[in-house]
Amino acid sequence: MTGVWTQGLAARLHAQAPEDGDWMAALLADRGPDGQGNLGDLPFPGSGSTLHRWQALAAVAHFDLALAKLYEGHTDALAIMAELGEPIASRGEGSWGVWASEAPGGKTFFEAISSDEVRLYGTKFWCSGAATADNALLTAWAADGSGPQLFRLALDQPGIHVDANAWKAVGMVGSASLDVAFDGARAHRVGKPGDYLSRPGFWQGGAGVAACWYGGARGIAQTLHNAVIAAPPTGRTPFRLAALGKIDLALHSTVCVLREAAAWIDAQPKADASQVALTCRLAAEQCARQVLDEAGRALGAGAFCRDAKFARAAADLPVFIRQSHAEHDFAALGERTAEALQPWAL
Repeated sequence: MTGVWTQGLAARLHAQAPEDGDWMAALLADRGPDGQGNLGDLPFPGSGSTLHRWQALAAVAHFDLALAKLYEGHTDALAIMAELGEPIASRGEGSWGVWASEAPGGKTFFEAISSDEVRLYGTKFWCSGAATADNALLTAWAADGSGPQLFRLALDQPGIHVDANAWKAVGMVGSASLDVAFDGARAHRVGKPGDYLSRPGFWQGGAGVAACWYGGARGIAQTLHNAVIAAPPTGRTPFRLAALGKIDLALHSTVCVLREAAAWIDAQPKADASQVALTCRLAAEQCARQVLDEAGRALGAGAFCRDAKFARAAADLPVFIRQSHAEHDFAALGERTAEALQPWAL
């Protein structure tokens, strides 16, 4: 699979718009322009094709950010299971979610049935795709407070209750990050306690989310770009051209960060990628915020009120980038930068 494989993705998805509205299934079934690709089976982070993986994430986010949220979770789940040695047969069919939030008030516990199987109890918040996914990876804790331990489970079983009452989103409404309550649902261990956070892929996957943010920003920028090139020369106002120039610089800078990060991860796949991931995420977040501001000001109210795709993306992207931890992440990056001898050498 190469980056070229993702070209024309939006047109292919539009051409096969599913009658049942299950865009995730349509996406995973996409075979690429030559029938040889498979968006449901991306290269894993650190495999030598990390950039190709991120190009696919960015392409889906350009098409639809809520869909990209579900797709990123699915591809992350497959990468996690591969990294932790989970047999291919255990990965099952259908779509996956990764539910690892440990938000206050939402905690899931497990009781062992055997060395491999457990029953789950409690609640998990922020479960993206809970209403539509077939399987999930989630973190849970032992009764004595030890953990977290990662588990896989099928979602078509008793003991699982999905609650949509707390999800009031307008932006990212399609990601349906709902609350899920467990009452004896059966699940299987994946790896050892603590593996989810300690594995190299944790930060590598975090960097991949930045590719989604970049893709969403690029989609919004495309609307301004289209408006500028469609206008006659006299209609290319200096204000719009200046906005497009600022956007170009922001997107290009983020592309450089992502490309360098992907190459770094592929060159040292077992290394601590926390600084690389934080840099990617913060660069992509700042880029997204600037693109939203510049494009919105240059296009005016018409884009927000008469262009459904732009309006939806402009509502989705601010919510998606709040998956960033804002100043906490800047502080974490600053702490790592302080330990570098020559952090900004050219």
